[in-house]
Amino acid sequence: MRSVSNRLRPDTKSVAAERAYDQQLLTSLIGDIYDAALDDALWPTALERSAIFVGGVGASLFARDTAAIAGNVYHNFGIDPYYQKLYFDKFSGLDPLTMPHLSAEYEQPVATSDLMSYEEFAETRFYREWIRPQSLVDFVGVVLEKSASTITVFGVFRHERDGLVDEAVRRRMTLLAPHIRRAILIRRIVDAKDAKAATFADTFDGLTSGLYIVDETGRILHANRAGKFMLTARSPMRMAGGKLVASEPQSAQALRNVIAAANIGGASLSDDLALPLTGECGERYVAHILPLASRGRHDVSRPAIAAVFVRRVTLPLPSPPGVIGRAFRLTAAELRVLYAIVEIGGVPEVAAALGVAETTIKTHLGHLFEKTGATRQADLVKLVAGYASPISVQPT
Repeated sequence: MRSVSNRLRPDTKSVAAERAYDQQLLTSLIGDIYDAALDDALWPTALERSAIFVGGVGASLFARDTAAIAGNVYHNFGIDPYYQKLYFDKFSGLDPLTMPHLSAEYEQPVATSDLMSYEEFAETRFYREWIRPQSLVDFVGVVLEKSASTITVFGVFRHERDGLVDEAVRRRMTLLAPHIRRAILIRRIVDAKDAKAATFADTFDGLTSGLYIVDETGRILHANRAGKFMLTARSPMRMAGGKLVASEPQSAQALRNVIAAANIGGASLSDDLALPLTGECGERYVAHILPLASRGRHDVSRPAIAAVFVRRVTLPLPSPPGVIGRAFRLTAAELRVLYAIVEIGGVPEVAAALGVAETTIKTHLGHLFEKTGATRQADLVKLVAGYASPISVQPT
């Protein structure tokens, strides 16, 4: 059986030709996806094209709670509203994909046919009363967001004439998923800004990372407080002619290239756009670039094409300092040793720095292992990293 997307694509004689054609379609499609991130009215068209690209007759962006008894469809194409409501009223808990979605990795395609055979699926009540009446046969979805109470999923429905999800469908879903997820993130940012622009800016100013919003030329449209401080210090970033420039010459060209890549769009956007930087005194930084639009899809009212986050490659300690101590009932001495292990290193170095015997440090270390469940010093470092705050506590 041929999929919907296959009926629209030319006959190809090799896997390479098929994949090249997929990339051509994807380049055009992601523009629609990022436009929809800024205009909800465009989501039905974007989902229709997404369904066709992946190989299905319908597509949905929806949320379900972690108890799997309720949910909400944000945007939909191809599924009757009656069945949307029926799903959350009656069948969400019976869907074989409910639990796999709760545990799935971000952007990992999961299909019903991955979990059970078609014959087994056909015996379920969910299939008989919800899938079969719509002439559907399979569903492939990816998790985009998770919280303590909900998960957000993007999925494509397969019609019975098109057959079960195959490797080509999974591959196209894998290509598409990062862009759908990024569009949702952009929507969250836009919603927050529209809700209260001043508060939104204040929140950015509270970040420990430098944040720069730039246009296609690298011109700085907005910088948060940490970002402005870096520009003033001219390390590791500086401003030249209103544009964001890396202070280190070899990194400056690399930054221009990464911003250009963010502006082009296409499959390259699914890569991790990251850049190592070096400060004036040799300290290490890393810049992460989040593309906000694809070329030809922004105008004077939406000139931003990328958000650039710059942070120092260090391990910030938890803030306030006592939070990890309260969590694990650590004494003041144990907390001091824990932070020293993170900042200084091994037992001999910590003992010398604190002016106590190595046996004393080993005793405190044993208590730390017992209280936190860690078994190695590296585990303690990871534990502290988990409690580190992304919010700056430096005075304005």
